[in-house]
Amino acid sequence: MDDTLNQLNPSMSRRQLLNFFTGAIVAATASAAIYPATKFFMPPAESTDAEGGVLAKDKIGHPIPASQILVQASGTRALIAGLAGEPTYLTVREDGTLDPMGIVNNCTHLGCTFPWNPVDQQFQCPCHGSRYDAQGSVERGPANRPLKLVHVQVKDDYIWISSWQETDPRTGEKPWWV
Repeated sequence: MDDTLNQLNPSMSRRQLLNFFTGAIVAATASAAIYPATKFFMPPAESTDAEGGVLAKDKIGHPIPASQILVQASGTRALIAGLAGEPTYLTVREDGTLDPMGIVNNCTHLGCTFPWNPVDQQFQCPCHGSRYDAQGSVERGPANRPLKLVHVQVKDDYIWISSWQETDPRTGEKPWWV
């Protein structure tokens, strides 16, 4: 009679083992659901250099080799993803190098992005008609501040973008974005 009672009531160690496996399965399932959601909301780490610059990237996030831009004609303006993913124009100079000053493609009026107009040699904001010259200075409002600048450096065929903290060469004043 005692043998039948022991078979009907599993031992505590067996029950603890089953509880452990049940908990482990629940935890694994929850982790499998939470991990992708967490990764979705966390931006990837930026590759930075010693000066705090970031690699210039294309629209899908791949680093752009400098040689890819430098083969274009002088005066060409290439649009890349710069600091914090901001669209930034890089200019190929007459000597076949990149201009060390990049221009961020965000209108200072309301933040619209805009194209470079090679015919008029100016940036033209389609939102409210602001116009900027080739260096990013305001030619016509409603924008009243020049475009944000960034430093551009080429190191080992990679383009590095870093923030501009010095005096704005266009105005001779402290930059408004600092």
